[in-house]
Formats: sequence, structure tokens, C-alpha cells
Amino acid sequence: MFLVLLILACGSSGAQVRQVTVTWQPSRLANGSPVLFRMTAPANVESMSAEWLGHSFSFFREGHSGRWYALAGVSLKTPAGVYTLKLAENFADGPSTAIEKQIKVYAATYKKIPIRVARQFTEPNPGQVATIAADKGIKERTFAAVSERRLWSGPFIPPVSEPVSDLFGTERVINGKVQSRHQGLDYAAPAGTPVRAINRGVVLLARPMFFEGNFIVIDHGQGLLSLYLHLSEFKVKEGDHVSGGQVIALSGGTGRATGAHLHLSVRWQGIYLDPAILLRLMIPQAKNDQSVPNS
Repeated sequence: MFLVLLILACGSSGAQVRQVTVTWQPSRLANGSPVLFRMTAPANVESMSAEWLGHSFSFFREGHSGRWYALAGVSLKTPAGVYTLKLAENFADGPSTAIEKQIKVYAATYKKIPIRVARQFTEPNPGQVATIAADKGIKERTFAAVSERRLWSGPFIPPVSEPVSDLFGTERVINGKVQSRHQGLDYAAPAGTPVRAINRGVVLLARPMFFEGNFIVIDHGQGLLSLYLHLSEFKVKEGDHVSGGQVIALSGGTGRATGAHLHLSVRWQGIYLDPAILLRLMIPQAKNDQSVPNS
């Protein structure tokens, strides 16, 4: 999808009208979808930022071109409707320019499936309840520690080569009564399969948890996290810098799992997004990617 806007810009030669093109991937946006925005801008634009759906985010420039990109997302809870994207171009030699674009969000259709899990995960005892509460505190502190700096670089890659066994957004009826929504992507990875980081980042968490089992969280910067669940073995530790494609763990069936598999979640500014869409986005290299930590 794309939109051409006519922007009135004032300079030393008086008012001038220039053409601005805003595009996004995927072209049809729905609740739960990540989105890659692209915008063209003059050479003297120093930075670009945006506000959309209650989130603020910044753009990065592709190489030395006039093309700018930003990664954002639509919450699963966002109703279908039209929402205003507010863009700001910040010039090195003058005032900023404000641009607004109306973007339509559609309602996604997600399937519903019944599953059965061990009773301890639906009816935990007092000791397990205490463990769950402690885990919740750890996750809240971890999710709050995301770097504002962009650490990820270029396209995101699948963590394993195995086929997908369950999709994002599936409504689950657990043991016939407890309902939840699947906030990730499952791969049919046999126990012991090498699991790779989907992009550059820093390991914020690498420890066992009650529901998640052996659990890794990688900070990719700008509010973006990738989560890897039910692992059998860790290959990295908290604080490690990792590159895209680096082996970080082996898959398994720990925690609340019906069998060995890999669960991958993507979290951006507090909302969960469909990893399958993120992995399909055509994201270019940025101008300053050489400064991103690689090891």
C-alpha cells in the first residue's frame, strides 16, 4: 500500500510543494500485525519520528539514500478502523515538517482449537502459585529494560528450519474451560534442535520459568523483543550480545508444553505481534548498522 502526499514546505525561495510517498508492508494491515513503514525525504532531513495507535517510534535511513524506514505494530486488541499516522521530519537547517496519513486497519480472523495440558499448569498448588508470581515480576522487569537504541539490523530470520505447527493468534480452549490466545508461532522442532537468534541484540533473560520452561528473551532495541520458550539447553547467558543466526539454545519441551517444540514470540512496546509476518518483511540495511554490536 502507498500514499502520495503533497507537502507545503517553506524555504529561502518561498513556499514550495513537494511530493512525499508513504508506503507500508504488509499492504493490508490487521490486528496483530507488525508493519514496516517507508517514506522518502529530502537530503537535509536529519531524523524522522512518528506516532500511531498510541505508540511513538523513530525511523532509520537506508544507506545514504532519501529512503527512511520504521518498524511498528498493531495490537491484537485494536478494533478495525481508520487510524492517523503522524509523521515528523526534523531538518538539520530548519524547522520540522508535520505530515498526517489515515491508515485503515482490518480485523484478522484467527482460528480456535482445543488443547490439553498437565493439570499443574491450570490448577497450580500454593507453591507453584508463588513461583508463577515471582516469574511474573522477573518478566515485568525484563520487559521494562529494553534499549531505546536500535540493535537489530536488516531482515529477521527464522529461528529453526522446521515446519510451523501452530499459528499466532489462535484462540485456545485449554482442558475445555480455560481460554487464551496463542501469542507466538510454534515450530515442530524435535528436542535438541539448534535455535538461532532472529536478529542482532542483547540477551536480557536466560533462565527457567514455570510456564515458559527454559526461556530466553533477546532485546533488539526500540521496544522490540524476541522470546524463545520450552528450550532444553541454553547456549548463551544474560548480557551476551548475539548476532542474527547465532545459536542461542536447543529446543525442548520444558514448561507448559504438550510436547517438544519451539515457541517464538515477538513483543514490541508491550504488545505481541505475529512473528510470521515480521519474518517476511523486506527490511533494508540501515545507514549506521556498522555501529550495532555483533558479538
